[in-house]
Amino acid sequence: MTDLLDEPRTPALDPVFHALADPHRRDMLRRLEGGARTVGDLAAPLPISLAAASKHLQTLERAGLVRKEAVGRRRMCVLEPTALRAAHAWLGRYERFWTERLDALEQRLVLDASTDGVNASDAPEHGDG
Repeated sequence: MTDLLDEPRTPALDPVFHALADPHRRDMLRRLEGGARTVGDLAAPLPISLAAASKHLQTLERAGLVRKEAVGRRRMCVLEPTALRAAHAWLGRYERFWTERLDALEQRLVLDASTDGVNASDAPEHGDG
């Protein structure tokens, strides 16, 4: 894995990961997968006030994860997937890192299992006779 100093700077991802760190905001994003919702729709199932929900939505907007659109007199919140793609791409580096390590562990376990099988047949039998 690369050293932190070698990692390219990704300041645009900081607000994305900050926004994703809160379970209420993640819940809002999940519900926006189904289409546009009002602030009230997003706040209703949460155990927080409408004002708190609005602040969470502002955090999501600053991160580029949500945008608001005027539809008549209503303000609709819409999922904006571009910032999520960038975060997914960044996390993809670590997915490869763990996949390589898990593959190496699997190979080691298979090798150990095959070695144990050979050793088990060479071991003397325990019995009465």
